[in-house]
Amino acid sequence: MSETSPRNEPIIDLELLPPPERGTPPASAPEGAPNLLELLARLEDKTARIEEKLSRSEGSVARVIDRFEASSHRMSEIAQQSELMAVRSETKFISRRVRALPGFTTLLGSSLVTAVLTAILTVLIIRYVPGLVGR
Repeated sequence: MSETSPRNEPIIDLELLPPPERGTPPASAPEGAPNLLELLARLEDKTARIEEKLSRSEGSVARVIDRFEASSHRMSEIAQQSELMAVRSETKFISRRVRALPGFTTLLGSSLVTAVLTAILTVLIIRYVPGLVGR
């Protein structure tokens, strides 16, 4: 009876097969035909070798993936460092510009002078050019 395993490989139940005759090949098989058990043993050997190769290649792929992840992590760290350096330089530039701005007392003094000069000019215009300002 033939069933399938989880990997969809046929499973041969050797108990249901007739026992091989020793010494003489079966009448239906031509001379020199391999015995089913020998064929099965060869298939198992080949399968074992293929599984070993697969496990080795899986290990190689796992190592490549680990190296790739490590290098991508390093690249992201380097990118963050370069971004931090850019942010630092921008911050230094802005702080220099802010330090170059006039202080509070200078702004207060210039607004006071502007207010006084505006008031003086307004009074002069009202006194000496009466037609310029509407009545």
